Amino acid sequence: MIGDYTLVEFSSILAMQGFAGLILFSVFVLMALGLAVIFGQMGVINMAHGEFMILGAYVTWLCSQFVTAYVPALFPIYFFIAMALAFVASGALGILVECALIRHLYKRPLDTLLATWGLSLILQQLYRSVFGAREVGVSLPDWMMGSFPLTDIIEVPINGLFVMALTMLISLAVFMLMFRSRWGKQVRAVVQNRAMAGAVGINTKKVDRLTFGLGCGVAGVAGSAFTMIGSTGPTAGQLYIVDTFLVVVFGGAASLIGTIASAFTISQAQSTMEFFMSGSMAKVLTLLTVVGILMLRPEGLFTLKMRR
Repeated sequence: MIGDYTLVEFSSILAMQGFAGLILFSVFVLMALGLAVIFGQMGVINMAHGEFMILGAYVTWLCSQFVTAYVPALFPIYFFIAMALAFVASGALGILVECALIRHLYKRPLDTLLATWGLSLILQQLYRSVFGAREVGVSLPDWMMGSFPLTDIIEVPINGLFVMALTMLISLAVFMLMFRSRWGKQVRAVVQNRAMAGAVGINTKKVDRLTFGLGCGVAGVAGSAFTMIGSTGPTAGQLYIVDTFLVVVFGGAASLIGTIASAFTISQAQSTMEFFMSGSMAKVLTLLTVVGILMLRPEGLFTLKMRR
C-alpha cells in the first residue's frame, strides 16, 4: 500500500499522469518550436506569440463551422485542412507584422518586447470584437473521439495520441528545414554573421521575413492542436506564453533539440507534481526549479548561440 492506493493503482495513476505530461509536452513543443525559431534565430522577443497560436485556433473553429454547415462530407478530414489553413493564416500575419513592425527593431530586444506586447493587446481586442468574448470549441471527427485501452485500468485519449504524432511530425519537418535545406543553411549563416552572409549574396531581409513567418505559422498549427484539449478565447494564448518562453530559455534559445528536451523535462515534472499537490503549486515549484538551474547554467541545457 502507498497511502490510500495499492501498488498497482499507484503505478497506474503515475502512468496516466505521465501520459498527461506527454500531451502537455506536445503543446509546449508546438508552441516553443515557433518561438525558438523567432527568438533563438532572430533575437526577437515576440510577446504576441500566443495570439498567433489563437489565430490558428480560431481558423480551425471557423473551418469546423464551415464544413459542418456546407460540406459535411469533408468533416472526417477537415482537421487536416484546418491545420494547413491555420499555418497559412498565422504565417501570413507574421510576415505582415515583420514587414510593418519587427524589421525596424532588430538588435533592440527590449523594444521588440514592448512592441509585440502592444501587438498582443491589439490582437486580443480584435479577436474579442470579431469572435466575441465567449470561448468557443470545435467538433472533432468521430475517429478522434474515445480512448485507446493500454491495460484494464489505463486508457489514453485518441486525440492526445494524435497531438503527439502531430508534434513529432512538425518537429521533424522543422529540423529538416533548418538543418537539411538550402534555406536553413542561409538562416544559420545569417545567425552566425549577418554582414558576411549579406556579402556573399544572401538576401538577409528575405530570410528574416520568412523565418518570422515560419515561426508564426508553426504557432498557428499549435493553435489547431490546442482546440482538441481546450476551449478557444481571445486571451487563451496568454495561458501558455510564460511557459513557452521558459521552455525556450531553459533549453537554450538557439537549440531546437534543447527546446524539445526542455519541454519534456518541464511538462513531466509539472504533471507528476500535480498528483501530489495543487496545479498552481506544481507550476510554482517547477518555475523555481528551472530558475535555480538557470542561475547555475544561464545558457540553458544546450549552448546558446548569439547573433552577431
